[in-house]
Amino acid sequence: MFDNLRDIDEKLGVLERQLADPQLVSDQQRYREIVREHANVAKIAELYAAYTNVRAQIAGNQELIRTEQDDPDLVELAKAEIEELVVKQTELEQAIRIRLLPKDPNDDKNIFLEIRAGTGGDEAALFVADLFRMYSRYAEMQGWKVEVMSSNPIGIGGFKELIALVSGTQVYSRLKYESGVHRVQRVPDTETQGRIHTSAVTVAIIPEAEEVDLHIEPNELKFDVYRSSGPGGQSVNTTDSAVRVTHLPTGLVVTCQDEKSQHKNKAKALQVLRARLLDKMEQERHDRISEERKSQVGSGDRSERIRTYNFPQGRVTDHRINLTLYRLDQVMAGMLDDIILPIITHYQTEALKSTR
Repeated sequence: MFDNLRDIDEKLGVLERQLADPQLVSDQQRYREIVREHANVAKIAELYAAYTNVRAQIAGNQELIRTEQDDPDLVELAKAEIEELVVKQTELEQAIRIRLLPKDPNDDKNIFLEIRAGTGGDEAALFVADLFRMYSRYAEMQGWKVEVMSSNPIGIGGFKELIALVSGTQVYSRLKYESGVHRVQRVPDTETQGRIHTSAVTVAIIPEAEEVDLHIEPNELKFDVYRSSGPGGQSVNTTDSAVRVTHLPTGLVVTCQDEKSQHKNKAKALQVLRARLLDKMEQERHDRISEERKSQVGSGDRSERIRTYNFPQGRVTDHRINLTLYRLDQVMAGMLDDIILPIITHYQTEALKSTR
């Protein structure tokens, strides 16, 4: 595999010449593809240069040990340096192998974050709001934008369901493993005897579908308009602004009532529907693959309990990698990298095992 990297600088040069071609800008999709490939190849070239440099240093120290036997201090110093360099070489090899893994085509996409209350009634609905705040704060730290597409509030600060579009750089690649059942253990505000309740919500991370990803025939869609319900501002509950769109072949239904404008609600509903259809196709494709392969890809089973948030103990546990942190307050404040990055590393390691 590393022998094939000897011409990496040549490949980088080809990509740079393509980017310099003024005609490329006229094809925005191709331009984005070349930019992404150039960034990846440039990083691989940087890692490979460091890797070859480390190997050269190891070889130099080995030669020094062979020729300087009369200077034991120098030999000992060279041996110690080799130990450090071997560790660095292994780390660089791992980083290069990860970079050479087949890319998830959705990694660069924006996502729809869908959070729904499960077992636990109002307490689950309140935790939907808590998780949305957590992800929103994380998104803010990453420089991403969050836009609520649809919500179903319960009136006490919670939501039965909330769908948001999160847009920015590498959003899906960071959040794709958040899909699943999130369990919360805490004493609800309405609990008079101090008993701990267990509730659950489901999180779905769906990559945003672009026009080129999926074509929907107009005759496959059914639109219904109706008056919005729930709390709202002027005209929200007095005009037929809410939109329900049904995809007839699959039966998928999306509703949107957050905007005052029927046209805006329709556009948002179609955006969510397109993403759900593409996600459904992806899920069906994964279902045809063996369970072993599916775990390697890390598609994220939404029926699986992936994480528990225990408020009395200030503990959060991710069950997939047996990771427990006693920093629940920080996690709920959006400091998620201490959970997200180890999970990404875990799935990358699993993928690497399958390539050997």
